[in-house]
Amino acid sequence: MQNTNPLLNKENTHRLKAIPFDLFKTEHFLPAIESALAEAKEHYDLLRQDQSNPTFENSILFMEHASERLSYVSGIFGNLLSAESDEEFKALAQVIMPKLSEFGSSIMTDQRIFERVKAVYEAEVKDKAEPKFPLDIRDKDALAYAERYRLIKKTYNSFIRNGALLAEEDKKAITAIDMEMAKLSPKYAENVLKATNAFELWLTDPAEVEGIPESSLNAAEYLARQKGKESGWLFNLQPSSMIPVLTYCKNRSVRERLFRASSARAFRDEFDNQENVLRVIQLRHQRARLLGYQNHAEYVLENRMAENIDTALDFLNRIYDIAYPAALAERDEVIAYAKELDGIEDFMSWDFSFYSNKLKEKKYDYDPEQLRPWFKVENVLDGLFVVANKIYGISLKQVYDIPTYHKDVKTYEVYDRDQSYLGLLYFDLFPRDTKRGGAWMTTFQSQGLYSDGMRRPFVSIVGSLTPSTEEQPSLLRLDEVRTIFHEFGHALHALLSDCIYTSLSGPSVLWDFVELPSQIMENWLLKEEALALFAKHYQTGEPLPQAFLDKVLAAKNFLAGIGNINQLRYGIMDFAWHTAAPDLIDDVDVFEKQVTEKFRLLPTIENTNISCSFSHVFAGGYSAGYYSYKWAEALEADAWAYFEEEGIFNQEIAQIFKETILARGNSYHPMELFVAFRGRKPDPDAVLRRDGLI
Repeated sequence: MQNTNPLLNKENTHRLKAIPFDLFKTEHFLPAIESALAEAKEHYDLLRQDQSNPTFENSILFMEHASERLSYVSGIFGNLLSAESDEEFKALAQVIMPKLSEFGSSIMTDQRIFERVKAVYEAEVKDKAEPKFPLDIRDKDALAYAERYRLIKKTYNSFIRNGALLAEEDKKAITAIDMEMAKLSPKYAENVLKATNAFELWLTDPAEVEGIPESSLNAAEYLARQKGKESGWLFNLQPSSMIPVLTYCKNRSVRERLFRASSARAFRDEFDNQENVLRVIQLRHQRARLLGYQNHAEYVLENRMAENIDTALDFLNRIYDIAYPAALAERDEVIAYAKELDGIEDFMSWDFSFYSNKLKEKKYDYDPEQLRPWFKVENVLDGLFVVANKIYGISLKQVYDIPTYHKDVKTYEVYDRDQSYLGLLYFDLFPRDTKRGGAWMTTFQSQGLYSDGMRRPFVSIVGSLTPSTEEQPSLLRLDEVRTIFHEFGHALHALLSDCIYTSLSGPSVLWDFVELPSQIMENWLLKEEALALFAKHYQTGEPLPQAFLDKVLAAKNFLAGIGNINQLRYGIMDFAWHTAAPDLIDDVDVFEKQVTEKFRLLPTIENTNISCSFSHVFAGGYSAGYYSYKWAEALEADAWAYFEEEGIFNQEIAQIFKETILARGNSYHPMELFVAFRGRKPDPDAVLRRDGLI
């Protein structure tokens, strides 16, 4: 099998040992998973039978490499499941994911293996103070000791949090729960994708598309031709297609149809996720209770910067108390303008984007659509790379000999200031039916120590941005450019990682810290010094006029109250799902509306629901963790203030951020790293000041 299955072939002769995506077929994955599982089990059997005294090297480090091939194959499968998977590939998830889950549980609940881990923990970590960040960043011995300490502690806690101390009957229950969850999450995500793909809005009357920008109409016309329509415009629920309609279409009924469809995905349709939601929260609650926690949120928050639910809720509620009155005033202003402009008496949710954009135009003489010609995707990427070079000294070179999983994927080699190789970066930026919606960064290979030595990472940025057409290149909305900057910040966290162990490297940090590198990267986008590097008109080469930039900056806090309330609504709803007793919830929609009522700004729309397509929480790892976006935003606002004080391209500050945040991964507690960068703990009000709310 190892000679014929490309997923198992050890003889990778590519100069970068790049993943040979061009050789993979769907039928390769299940045999490869089974073979890699068998190999991993053999390795753990050796560990289980080892009679020597447990040490870091023969136990903790051994486990770092015991499942190396399995991690490689399953990582590729999981990433392709989100980015490029047909029905046959998705069906495999129902077979593969439970196998992986069962194996993981079998290790975490194995008494013999746990005893070895515990012995190392008690010898090297228990009763010893957690290492402080060294005063001299060049102290490699101190950094290495901190990583060793952190890896031992993380491994020990992982066993505890996955059932190592439970009775055998409860261990079996944990394994059963994990296996069922391994089926539910992919099924939930599959339903959301199918519901998204199922809706198409075909319009043929020019009156129905009045107001929609020409660039969006061209894209819709191109999509219609691709789907076999001889005329008209075709819109779908991808953000690049839907948002321009909701923002600019004068036809209110068209906006309503699109809004309702988007807000009802996988809810009361053939892809309904209600039962999946109820089952997921029931299983998460049962698991937490078995492990001795009151609920899933308590279980999750124990391993976060916030440390407990009360701290996280206090943080969110402070923002709510300040933002909600501002949001009410902003809402009233938009409603009043809709009435003044068009006599709208029954203002609804599908009116909000349209009239808030009209109000923005009136107040700031600014329409985001005007900026598209200055944001051709190729220019944005080139400019982003120049910005990164000016901040961190890194450089990117597009390469064409790297195998990819789809023709749209572009590849870049990344180099440090001294021209040392940092890693490989994939860009997969445009929507397709085989890719889930949204944008994310992921890794195919983490930085760190493998059985054959140190390796640099393979990182991928995936999105669903405005695609090109036959008549026009990809011209991005400002928020799409911001998305690229955001995900590139995550990518830098992986690419600039300088850790020893893969389990701690790059973005493998506490979840409410992981958004700091991504969100801080967004700030460079709207700085004149950065925009001047890439915001060129795609036809004339003319730089973005200063007048446009001034308008963007003047409007940057427009509807900041509502923006905060929308984020808080998601975060509080997430906590509500994971703190309530599941047995008392029998209706997904009723529960959701009850817990989000305090955030309501506009009338309830029947037959719409958030939870049934809330993939971040029910299929994406953010359960009881969606608050992390606001938490990290507070960290980021304070960290960015330091850059602004010293200069946004200040090499000294950038180097400190790189060495204390980006390079260190999970080597230290995140508060240690933040203080090492900022010189003090974060100011919780920094984000409120930045948003103009205090």
